[in-house]
Amino acid sequence: MDEWKNKEPGESGQTEQKKQEKLEPEQQASAGPQLEAAFFNEVKEVDGKAVIANPENIMALVNKQFSLPADYKPQDLVRPNIPFSFGEQDIEKSYVRKEAAAALEKMFAAAKTEQIHLFAVSGYRSYDRQQEIMNNQIAKAGSFEKATESVAPPGQSEHQTGLAMDISAESVQFDLLQSFETTKEGQWLANHAHKYGFILRYPKDKENVTKYMYEPWHFRYVGVRMAEEMFQHGWTLEEYFHEVEKI
Repeated sequence: MDEWKNKEPGESGQTEQKKQEKLEPEQQASAGPQLEAAFFNEVKEVDGKAVIANPENIMALVNKQFSLPADYKPQDLVRPNIPFSFGEQDIEKSYVRKEAAAALEKMFAAAKTEQIHLFAVSGYRSYDRQQEIMNNQIAKAGSFEKATESVAPPGQSEHQTGLAMDISAESVQFDLLQSFETTKEGQWLANHAHKYGFILRYPKDKENVTKYMYEPWHFRYVGVRMAEEMFQHGWTLEEYFHEVEKI
């Protein structure tokens, strides 16, 4: 992944991104590959880490190589009108960015028409909350290295983007389990989420690419056009960036 040409602020990608932001969603869906370069991370080095300088980018690639700024919080967080595993509690993890919220509402409504009842479990996660989760996992696992096998280090969790949602169902007691893939809800999501702009972010047998274990419950919003393309090719977000870089 080091060969990717992640643009620094001020390079041509920044100009292209501004052009992209002016387009309506329908125009973005039909835009040609030349605009897709605007979706690359703009990166700056902070304390030896590659930190994303354009975290508002809908296609921001957040992983163990690229971190979000510690103080980043999306400005357009809203609570989608969908069922949550924890009911009506108005808490941090019930929020996502506005565009992702609208897409979640459409997806959950479509699933319901097919007698598929989905429940949102965890959306936005602040840097401070990530730190709390990591500290708890270190206490359980015994070391930071062991903890990172299942928990993202602070700043490296997609949940901080406000574009990710963990989804479960009553059939697995609203838990986040790999067995979710065998349920009708998990299978429906795996086969339909791309139609609403979501990708299964950490697929099975792609752990060597994503550096995270298989999570059939974790879905990330990237927009319909990109999600459909990734679904058709079986690409992870990392692989999509790699392919676009060739254009």
